[in-house]
Amino acid sequence: MNYPKAIGPYSVCGKSDDLVFVSGQLPIDPNTGEFVKGDIKELTRQSLRNIKAILNEQGLDMNNVIKTTVLLADINDFAAVNEAYAEFFKEPFPARSAFAVAALPKASRIEIEAIAKK
Repeated sequence: MNYPKAIGPYSVCGKSDDLVFVSGQLPIDPNTGEFVKGDIKELTRQSLRNIKAILNEQGLDMNNVIKTTVLLADINDFAAVNEAYAEFFKEPFPARSAFAVAALPKASRIEIEAIAKK
């Protein structure tokens, strides 16, 4: 498995007809079970690598993503997150929502979820 296991009583993804719903991914390295080291850009990349691995297991890739939600512990990270995020998607970009939240699991700085269409 090239992505971390769920940290609670939920699945990493669910399916309905031609949609795949990827649960929120923290920047956890699946090999160590720990957060990757680095700045918010590297944390963003790891969350997206986890999403990509989950999609790949479903026979999909990042081009199948139609919507993401980005949860940030600090909205001031928004611009840097955008830079790393842009490395994973090309036009037409998926729809996206981004929110600053009071706290994330394991005191993460970022969590990203995705919806993909087969």
